[in-house]
Amino acid sequence: MKLSNQVAIVTGAGRNIGEEISKTLAAEGAKVALVDLDKGRGDRVAAEITKAGGEAAAFVADVAAETDIVRVVAAVVARWGRIDILVNNAAISDNKNILDITKEQWDAVIAVTLTGPFLMSQHAARQMVAQGSGGKIVNIGSTSGFFGRSRAVAYAAAKGGVANLTRAMAVQLAPYKIRVNGVVPNKIGSPVGKDAFNPDRKITNLRNRPGEPIDLARAMLFLVSDDSDFIAGTELFVDGGCAAMMPGEP
Repeated sequence: MKLSNQVAIVTGAGRNIGEEISKTLAAEGAKVALVDLDKGRGDRVAAEITKAGGEAAAFVADVAAETDIVRVVAAVVARWGRIDILVNNAAISDNKNILDITKEQWDAVIAVTLTGPFLMSQHAARQMVAQGSGGKIVNIGSTSGFFGRSRAVAYAAAKGGVANLTRAMAVQLAPYKIRVNGVVPNKIGSPVGKDAFNPDRKITNLRNRPGEPIDLARAMLFLVSDDSDFIAGTELFVDGGCAAMMPGEP
């Protein structure tokens, strides 16, 4: 197993991409802390991982609340003694135009989608530094962070921030043997904040199919395992090739 005896924290772990990442890491031997705002979702995923022979525990937390993050990091260390992997997956979207979004809606998206990864990384990295054995942090971005779009202005801004947060963290944490990378999905599984996948959702990419959570989970496993030991500060696009396409191409 690639992650034997390692401890991983996954935020937004109760459904879709976060759920599949958690199950994939657990199947490779990691002990997984499932962080989600919804207790029922977290408990369900933990039970499924345990039934499959893995080890996981659910932790209820709002990643926009620093007190919650401090509590969760302490609880994970108390349970398993260390933190080796952090996956910043939790996010919310606004689906608003700049002309009609309110400041409250803007602040809420930035708090969860950008400030959340910053705070989780800060507190998890401090633990990794104290351990002295390094670690891996992966931030989940979005193609929305690299291109303008007709809606979701706060989400696009937040994910753009996540991209450069990833680079800054990679530079600043490298001396402590902490590798930081990012993944950039496009329309994988259900939309942000939704439980159900819409089969009618328009998909345009080079693979001619919707992305599935396992597609991102496999990329995540690569980035948190020793297979990617020489990769740091990189944004890995897991988007079916859509970002490579010229606008207007069929």
